[in-house]
Amino acid sequence: MRSTFDSLKFFNYRLWFAGALVANVGTWMQRVAQDWLVLTVLSNDSGLAVGIVTGLQFLPMLLLSPFGGLLADRLPRRQLLIGTQTALGVLAAGLGVLVLSGHAELWHVYVFALLLGIVTALDNPVRQTFVAEMVPPASLPNAVGLNSASFNAARLIGPGISGLLIAVVGPGWIFIINALSFAATILSLTLMRRDELNEMPHTSRGRGQIREGLRYVRGRSDIVTIMVVVGVVGALGLNFQLTSAVMAREVFGKGAGEYGVLGSILAIGSLGGALLAARRKRPRVRLVLGAAFAFGVASGLMAIMPTYELYALMTIPVGFASLTMMTAANATVQMSTDPAMRGRVMSLYMMVFLGTTPIGAPIVGWVAETFSARWAIGVGAISAIAVSMAAAVWAKRHWDVEVHYRLRHRPHLRMVGPSERARSREEAKARLGAQDAQNATGLA
Repeated sequence: MRSTFDSLKFFNYRLWFAGALVANVGTWMQRVAQDWLVLTVLSNDSGLAVGIVTGLQFLPMLLLSPFGGLLADRLPRRQLLIGTQTALGVLAAGLGVLVLSGHAELWHVYVFALLLGIVTALDNPVRQTFVAEMVPPASLPNAVGLNSASFNAARLIGPGISGLLIAVVGPGWIFIINALSFAATILSLTLMRRDELNEMPHTSRGRGQIREGLRYVRGRSDIVTIMVVVGVVGALGLNFQLTSAVMAREVFGKGAGEYGVLGSILAIGSLGGALLAARRKRPRVRLVLGAAFAFGVASGLMAIMPTYELYALMTIPVGFASLTMMTAANATVQMSTDPAMRGRVMSLYMMVFLGTTPIGAPIVGWVAETFSARWAIGVGAISAIAVSMAAAVWAKRHWDVEVHYRLRHRPHLRMVGPSERARSREEAKARLGAQDAQNATGLA
């Protein structure tokens, strides 16, 4: 357990973790309230309308993420985060006032979703890279895993609370609560000890810096492979807000409370995946591919569950596999990237991961409305299996990966690729160096 929570021994990270947990609970509460508001109050059970809102919220990722990454490489990251967190709180408060006053219309939600997406596109790259300033490099994978644990602990708590409060006071107050929750993050950022921050290098102003980031990523086939896998899975498979809302209401005939509970049960598996990821010191591409394949299989089984209870139970392995994939991908990209390029690389990664949602969410919503909610999940399952298998075949051919396995006696699976061979060469050199030193001592 100690290695799982190792990063919490750093004062600044403890502050960040606590503040982010509060804000994440509010964010998950708003996500549930927003989808329920659109589905049941502002439209006639339209899965397409929910998909459009989700798409508008993530559309700026495709357009502004590289610019957000450049800002993260250029500007002081802590101050930039204070600004973006304040803007997110103001937007949540504005939508809450509209809903409570009874003047909210569907187009209002569309506009606020787009504005929220613009701020988030600037917030995400700096949020991802700022983690490296709060902990030393050796603790970065652990900190990334704990960030995911915080996010999914909030997912465990937020949807259930939101569902209950929607039933009691309606969705409007949820937006106000979310607005207030951002004060926790802003407070944690202002209380940090500046002398304990490991400030990463900043990039000076210059021409062609976004293109420089693109060239860097193009030259890294491992990062490109990760982006392709998480992009496809993110577009068609990670639309839990939409698919769970439609499944709960149209397939199982449930209300807001049961919809919120689905998000909380999903978070049980997600939290487990995040905590396990926090213990890993060297996440790799193969873990991303394996988790994506497992996600596809689990999602396919979830889509055919005949009852609400069995469907809810299957969300646990789905959450576990999806979080393992996301955390491994995030940590692998961050750890293997030059610190001076990290903001731009992470912005491109987030652009692909979250920015494909505007493309996928309306498609998944249309599938749910035209065919069925089950097929909306099935499309994501099939795409996850296909892209993970295709990426594995490509990696085996181009990276000279060898797979060794044994089925009898004690089952064993071992994959040997470029990183393993490089490490073996380093270990062999170290052994030879030690042997030479020992021989020299003996001669002396």
